Amino acid sequence: MKCPFCNQDNTRVVDSRPVEDTNSIRRRRLCDVCGRRFTTYEKVESIPLTVIKKDQNREQYDRGKIQAGILRACYKRPIPVEKIEEMMDAIEGEIFNTEEKEISSTRIGEIVMEHLKELDAVAYVRFASVYREFKDVSTFMDELKKFMN
Repeated sequence: MKCPFCNQDNTRVVDSRPVEDTNSIRRRRLCDVCGRRFTTYEKVESIPLTVIKKDQNREQYDRGKIQAGILRACYKRPIPVEKIEEMMDAIEGEIFNTEEKEISSTRIGEIVMEHLKELDAVAYVRFASVYREFKDVSTFMDELKKFMN
């Protein structure tokens, strides 16, 4: 590993520990040349995942898109950011544990809704109203009735 300060190759690991709730390892390193310390994170490289959209177009998986949808659903709700991050990690874990190279956006939406249902009812309904594209109030009420049962 090259030192980010002096660009030398002579660095060594001083401390190594797993990062909570993620599949990565935090390493503190020391440069033997300049003596400065820096941190690196090591993460398992995952298989590139392709998302099949409703119109059959394919695009690269983007965590940010799911996170943006969840944050919109949780807007002004009493949900700690840590809980949202934990849920994002769980959703991403479930998506990547399928070990498939492609996944439909429909399946991703269902996974997100399962997790939101457990987290917050209002956030779930908000996400479902956009995801399911309710045409009228009766379809919206049908979804609410499913949730209430």
